[in-house]
Amino acid sequence: MALFSVPTPVTTILLDIEGTTTPITFVKDVLFPYIKENIKKYLLEHWQEKECQEDITQLQKQAEKDSHIDGFVPIPSAISDNETENMIQAVVDNVYWQMSLDRKTTALKQLQGHMWRSAYITGQLKGEVYEDVVPSIRQWRELGFKLYIYSSGSVEAQKLLFGYSIEGNLLKLLDGHFDTTVGHKVESKSYRNIADSIRCSPENILFLTDVVKEAFAAEKAGLHVAVVMRPGNDALTDEDKSSYCCITSFHQINFPSENN
Repeated sequence: MALFSVPTPVTTILLDIEGTTTPITFVKDVLFPYIKENIKKYLLEHWQEKECQEDITQLQKQAEKDSHIDGFVPIPSAISDNETENMIQAVVDNVYWQMSLDRKTTALKQLQGHMWRSAYITGQLKGEVYEDVVPSIRQWRELGFKLYIYSSGSVEAQKLLFGYSIEGNLLKLLDGHFDTTVGHKVESKSYRNIADSIRCSPENILFLTDVVKEAFAAEKAGLHVAVVMRPGNDALTDEDKSSYCCITSFHQINFPSENN
């Protein structure tokens, strides 16, 4: 595959995570299974802590909202210490149920985020990145480019992944993070919001993603885009490949300043 030459106006690179910097399988085969395998142990160990109790309260409130959904799992309030074990099991069952439906409720993401934080800090988890990522972003920084992350995962989850990566702490290489609080990734307005937030013109930003719908939204907002084709990512159609610049590695990205 040929080199992708970045347009001269670009000063900033915006990166997706899943399928772009990090294998999709890391989330599906590592992060999510970790929650399922360790949630009961985590709740037993942290039950008395304020943060854990706040997580439970949010899950209870979400369960009340979900009572109309077929198969929903309620979370009762513990009236006595004797009922704590039943309540913990109810939380476990509720989390399993939400995850089986691939729900992304704030309450679920909050508990998952706290569990992952604990696992990263204790070394049970390390964030995965493709082997071309770190050498490339180091080079881009040296060339003077600003680097930002935009992912559907929370900013906290992003910082954990890059802060405790297999390549060490990569946060110092990044200028900032965005999640869906800035808008959904398939909406053009989200990319304009990011451009406004970093005080940058859309035409000065290159967005790298593996999702064509995101590339379309970003391009519509005035950003430059390239679609990343990694093993395990959704296959692109011939139309997709003809509509967008496609790369299989960050090493294929060529900047004008490299030729000076």
